[in-house]
Amino acid sequence: MRRLALGITAMLLPLATAQLVTAPAADAAPNAVTLYYDASDLPDYQAETTQAVANWNGVVSNVQLAAGGSATISLHEISGGGSYTQTDGHGHGDIYIDTQQVAEGFDPTRIIAHEFGHNLGLPDDYTGPCTEVMSGHGPGTSCKNAIPDAQEAAQVDQNFANGLATARAHRLTVDRDVTTAAH
Repeated sequence: MRRLALGITAMLLPLATAQLVTAPAADAAPNAVTLYYDASDLPDYQAETTQAVANWNGVVSNVQLAAGGSATISLHEISGGGSYTQTDGHGHGDIYIDTQQVAEGFDPTRIIAHEFGHNLGLPDDYTGPCTEVMSGHGPGTSCKNAIPDAQEAAQVDQNFANGLATARAHRLTVDRDVTTAAH
């Protein structure tokens, strides 16, 4: 009897495996929002932008970032004044990356991931650890982490749980990630 059970299990195992492989992921959002961005005005940081986007796309499921399309997020290169974002916090905005911050040693991929975070509805947390992308410049130039942590990813997924419909009124956020003591 035991051999029969093992034989049946051996025959059914490939079918069960095939089902597991072809079934969609339980946490995948079937109607994920795609936000398009345009980084053509950020010529010196194309690879860093691609990596920052991949980092976000790898940890969230209700929203995905993609280049091209009808861009609602535009990235720009500036010199001086600190990197910042002007956004409604729900997928529409302008990101400004300060080349002087990069020259000071701040990681450009981290800066870009941080600014995308604002466009995805996250606030600054300058007192947070390096493991939080939204801690921005707070941990200093030695912090190179550009991957959002689980709490940040969960908040973004919650922000886009209803697609582009938002429970709160849109707001304009101007975030200046400067390295002065004022922040």
